[in-house]
Amino acid sequence: MRRAPWIVGAVLAAAVGPGVWAYVELNRVGPPVAAPVLVTIDPGKRFADVASELRARGLVRHPLLLVGWARVTRRDRQVRAGEFLVTTPLSPLGLLARLTARPDVHQVTIPEGLRVQDVVALLAGAGFGAEESFFCLLDDPAFLASEDLPPEGAEGYLFPDTYDFPLATPPERILRAMLARFREVFTAELAAGATRLGLSVHEAVTLASLVEEEATRPDERRLVAAVFVNRLRRGMPLQSDPTVLYDRDGTDRRLTRADLRRPTPHNTYTIPGLPPTPIANPGRAALEAAVDPVPVDHLYFVARGDGSHQFSTTLAEHNAAVARYR
Repeated sequence: MRRAPWIVGAVLAAAVGPGVWAYVELNRVGPPVAAPVLVTIDPGKRFADVASELRARGLVRHPLLLVGWARVTRRDRQVRAGEFLVTTPLSPLGLLARLTARPDVHQVTIPEGLRVQDVVALLAGAGFGAEESFFCLLDDPAFLASEDLPPEGAEGYLFPDTYDFPLATPPERILRAMLARFREVFTAELAAGATRLGLSVHEAVTLASLVEEEATRPDERRLVAAVFVNRLRRGMPLQSDPTVLYDRDGTDRRLTRADLRRPTPHNTYTIPGLPPTPIANPGRAALEAAVDPVPVDHLYFVARGDGSHQFSTTLAEHNAAVARYR
């Protein structure tokens, strides 16, 4: 009978001891972090594999303990895919809380007026995947159809903006986010403005891309749009220099008379009306200007050389402006 308390105590110690040890270890701060550690969790990755990687990176001492706790509390189902930068030592519970919070994101800015190929190059250069991964989607008729895009491609619809994405974000999710942003900006009101001008949404976006490329000053966007709309109504060729450059390889933006006469799909010196697709991805201001041109009779404009343009109504006025500024 004297030995009974000792036996009970031993049993209790055996039962409680592991629990105390587990509690202590789960709350004990991990090994020192000599340098920031970037933890990348791919979509669908098992948490057991994540814990093993954390052990290999020196962030946890007992990965199986962390896995067991995460499974019991079902926190393993809350771990987010993405990137997590660990800069200070964390306890296993602290690390688990970090992995179930919002992943670190990387910011990328898409300027107005870039072509699809330039947007893809920028995204790839920022580390969001290989260019081939993006083009594989952009060349896929099923992907284009799923986003209600024309079969010719997504040119004009990858909305220029500043985006925050985890670096592990799949290319498809990035492209769909940019297309969704376009639909947010090109509202029903803008679509109604296009209808009033006799333009479809695609034609309005195409017109906006010309405005984006031609107008470098904000106060001239609606004037440039007015010139193009007036010429369309009169059946005049648009004669926009950027449309000639769109089908030409290289970065040289100098044009020759031979370039203007060369029949290419987008050359508005040789084709009637608007080009078949946008020639760039226009921003909000260009989209708004395209469907709300200034009510003027201008049919011509020429660059003054300082970023602004001289607008004219008659050919005689235009020729005089050309002689003056060129």
